[in-house]
Amino acid sequence: MNLLLSEWIKLRSLRSTWYTLGCLLVVGLGITALTSNAAGSEWAAATPAERQSWDPTALSLKSYIVAQLIIGVLGILVVTSEFATGLMGTTLTAVPRRGRVLAAKIAVAAAVAVVAGSVLMFGAFLIGQPLLARQGVPTASLGDPGVLSAVLAGGLYLAAIGLLAVGLGVVMRATAGALATLVGIILLVPALAGLFPSWLRGIFDYWPTLGGPAALGTVSSYPHPWLNLGGMCLAIAVVLGVAFTVFRRRDV
Repeated sequence: MNLLLSEWIKLRSLRSTWYTLGCLLVVGLGITALTSNAAGSEWAAATPAERQSWDPTALSLKSYIVAQLIIGVLGILVVTSEFATGLMGTTLTAVPRRGRVLAAKIAVAAAVAVVAGSVLMFGAFLIGQPLLARQGVPTASLGDPGVLSAVLAGGLYLAAIGLLAVGLGVVMRATAGALATLVGIILLVPALAGLFPSWLRGIFDYWPTLGGPAALGTVSSYPHPWLNLGGMCLAIAVVLGVAFTVFRRRDV
């Protein structure tokens, strides 16, 4: 418990933590407002088939695409800020059991990420639906089938990306390198997915920004969208396992 409290104090004492969380909410909700205000023209130009698959829940939660980058920065800083300042050596002197140190960092990062991600997703939904209603397009409420689970999935998805960022921060030990790798994973690889051979494309069913966020809506091309999200989380757990191994064996 003392180790968890120590890691929480470290995280909350960084001004960058609060700047990042503030940016997450402002940018995320701003994107929600912009996409919701543009929905009227999209609905007017939609074909009957497109209207049949219209998903107002997913439309409200679309800000996750940018939010995952911001929350990824927070996850990276949980680790790399200590490497950059040399504080990691002091931490490991006080607590030589490296596994416990990293576990505490992951626990604190997960708690902050799931709370921040859930607040953003609920806020985006509650702001987005009235904006959609003003334009006369179909809307959703939290009581509709699948809506609440989609919003909760948004918070879990962002938390998982935050933990992926922690793992990358441990392996890379540098903010720039970890952030570049994260951008490649969640933006570059999905953009180039069509160039990969067909026998490799099955992994994209569980990839961030592709199949991973399939549960963030009520209409999905996947038969079991939570399975896609779960598969992504399992892959991130493997990355964290690698991070534990590297952290234990490598010098600070």
